[in-house]
This record gives sequence, structure tokens and C-alpha cells, in this order.
Amino acid sequence: MRRAVIYLRVSTLDQTTANQERELREIAGRMSCEIVKVYRDHGISGTRGRDKRPAFDKLCRDAARREFDMVMAWSVDRLGRSLQDLVAFLSELHALKIDLFLRQQGLDTTTPAGKAMFQMIQERVRAGLARARREGKRLGRPPIAAALEKRIREALATPGRPGIRVIAERFGVNPSTVQRISRPFDGAGVAVAVSAR
Repeated sequence: MRRAVIYLRVSTLDQTTANQERELREIAGRMSCEIVKVYRDHGISGTRGRDKRPAFDKLCRDAARREFDMVMAWSVDRLGRSLQDLVAFLSELHALKIDLFLRQQGLDTTTPAGKAMFQMIQERVRAGLARARREGKRLGRPPIAAALEKRIREALATPGRPGIRVIAERFGVNPSTVQRISRPFDGAGVAVAVSAR
């Protein structure tokens, strides 16, 4: 039986995820999937980065550890509204061979048609990002001062250093900024692609 997780998010505190969860659980049953975990971000906008969405951040970390085989969500916009973050997340799932089910888009990557649609979504998102760059639009967070980046690099290079979040807090920057700077120092030489921006 395939291990599936459900990700639910609503933007305001007066909204509920109950109906979405109930229907996704019914679909999982029909697909012979076992729901092993439900991740909920309540009252959090999809425009916020991964670091501001605790359940989504946990889902990404659990995905990297291959704790499940499929992510189920009501709609692509539940996963996020930032194109950059979305393409990173989709790419990470693809690299990990984790399937994706989106109820509203009718996307199920366990099927050949779903895989083709997934590819099309990725290509459209990438095309949108490329167009924005061509038009001179700035994507992501503004760069940090060179001196601050140097201090963060030094902290990252220190033997027995603390984790990314601790370093980020120490220097008053976003964890994704430290993650980006840390890439030359991580053991595998590769950072997790699903990072908040």
C-alpha cells in the first residue's frame, strides 16, 4: 500500500480544512493509499515562504527523508503562490520520485497522463519565471551586504557549527539565506531544493 500524506492550508483563521481533508481521505481510500500524516497550516497565506509555514516546512523535510510516496493537496495554490517556491517544490518531489495528487487540477502523477500534466505545469512555471527575468523583474529576496554574507560563511565553516536556523537567528536573516550561502559547505555538496525564498 502506498504511503500518502495530505497537505492542507487556509489563509484565514475563520476558514476550515475539514471538507478538503474528508474528500482527500476518501480519494486516498479509492486509490488504495494509506494516509500516514496530515500537515496543516492554518491562517497562513500561500505567499509566505517555507520558513513561515511550519507544516509545509515539516512536509518538505519529511519528503527529503522519503517518509511517504505521495503528497495530496486540494489545489496547487494550497502548496504556495510563489512561482519560484512552487517550481522548487515540484522539482524536489520529482527528484525524490514522490507522486503528487491535486484534486482541483485533476493531477495524479501515478498515471501516465498525470506525469505528462506534471511536466507541463513545471514547464509553464519555469517559462513564467524566465519571462519575468527577461522583463527585468527581481525574483526572490534582495541580496544581503557582502560583509554580512562573509560573517555567515565564517560561521558555517566553523567545525561543530550550529544548524541553519540557529545561524539565521544569530545574524537576523532568513534561514533560506543561510541555506543558500551554506551550499558549498554541506556534506553532499547539494542543498535541498525546496527552500523558502
